[in-house]
Amino acid sequence: MHILQPNQVVLPGDIIPVSTHTSTSDDTLVLGPGLRQEGDTIVAIKAGLLRHLEAGNRWWIESNQKRYIAAAGESVLGTVTARLAEFYRVDIGTAHAAVLPVLAFEGATKRNKPNVNVRSLVYCRVAMANPDMEAELECINPTTAKADGFGEVRGGYVFTCSLGLCRRLLNPKTPILALLGEEIPFELAVGMNGRVWVNANTVKETILVSNAIQNSEYLSEDELHSMVQQLMQG
Repeated sequence: MHILQPNQVVLPGDIIPVSTHTSTSDDTLVLGPGLRQEGDTIVAIKAGLLRHLEAGNRWWIESNQKRYIAAAGESVLGTVTARLAEFYRVDIGTAHAAVLPVLAFEGATKRNKPNVNVRSLVYCRVAMANPDMEAELECINPTTAKADGFGEVRGGYVFTCSLGLCRRLLNPKTPILALLGEEIPFELAVGMNGRVWVNANTVKETILVSNAIQNSEYLSEDELHSMVQQLMQG
């Protein structure tokens, strides 16, 4: 079955008629979770909604699965589970722990290594992902060689949600974040692995923002307005 338009339901085996041949680097096709290239054909490998982002010509399949499968280039939130001489082991929700080299931080050298303890929370980028190997992480932006927000995360509160909600939170047009931002100042880090970090001025506001985001997944824009107003009054 051929799928022609974004936002359609796709099933494993459906063919996505997108050209894999591009004339410029700006038109390079980027495939996200749920899609695989077989020769010159793009095939769906899981069920969900086909999504397309014009910026970067990105295509992926959105679903509410809980199990995260690492994909190169995605940002994730993980917990350090082991500290070794050359790397950290980080739990990002995949079947196997990921590897974070000690030199994959801004300004890190063999003499100046970061001091990240076990059970610390880190915001990373997936540098390399292979089904047969542990995912490799980094805490720098490869285009600027700067941290750009990646690294150890302190304070705040972390909660888990569906992978589909995480992707919607990264959309600038997501109404729940705009509505909450009008009422409460807060910081937010969204991991594509179904984990979200929130930090506000007080514990009460942090929990309020976290609950609002978790409850927003299946609400319409009008229902979101009503929910935020009720939370503010309560």
